[in-house]
Amino acid sequence: MCAPTFYRTISIFVLSLIIGVVSMTARVQNNPKKLAEATKQSQEAADVFTEIMNVPDKSIPRGLLDKAEAIAVFEVVKAGFIVGGRGGHGVISRRVRGGWSAPAFFNLGGGSIGLQIGASKTDVILLFMNTGALEGLLQDKFEIGGEGSAAAGPVGRSASATTDAQLKAQILSYSRSKGLFAGLEIKGSVISPDNDDNQAVYGKKAKEILAPTQSWTMNQIPAGVRIFPRTLARYSTRR
Repeated sequence: MCAPTFYRTISIFVLSLIIGVVSMTARVQNNPKKLAEATKQSQEAADVFTEIMNVPDKSIPRGLLDKAEAIAVFEVVKAGFIVGGRGGHGVISRRVRGGWSAPAFFNLGGGSIGLQIGASKTDVILLFMNTGALEGLLQDKFEIGGEGSAAAGPVGRSASATTDAQLKAQILSYSRSKGLFAGLEIKGSVISPDNDDNQAVYGKKAKEILAPTQSWTMNQIPAGVRIFPRTLARYSTRR
């Protein structure tokens, strides 16, 4: 390739990148309410993750964290009177070279039947341990369940990361309720993308945001939601 052609190609690439960033910024500015909601969700998710990881004896083992291909943080509300249900919203980032992707917005829901009354709020953290679990997220609806697909995650720096359950599990789940943090059995819950928020913030659906072919730099992520991938990177980054 001759020099003029090479420099012309580089110029076109740089111009396209600038146009993409400007276009994304314009979309975000046109949805200030959605951006405010997205910023709040990202900040709350980052705060939950930081608070849990700052208690070494009861945090997620670093060995497991480093193996995770994606991490989700949800705020889940459970309520019921005879017939119960649970629902929540949160963010998910997948691992990318040198850090984590822009956070995509998802909903989590499920139901239960039984003698129950009352309500509670729980923080839920999910580690997606392989590409199979991650590919499930890219569908319109992903149900947590099935033999060996999910397991309660161990906590604390002395916890083993090599038990049979953890090796087979596609997802490791944790919860924090009333100050207690522990592994959580969460079968039967359904995760689905909140593409109203995703489209408003990024102009993309969740499967595009978390696609393996999608690369991210911090400058491409709206400033208000950068806090979540930056927080994850403080605790686990692959070179």
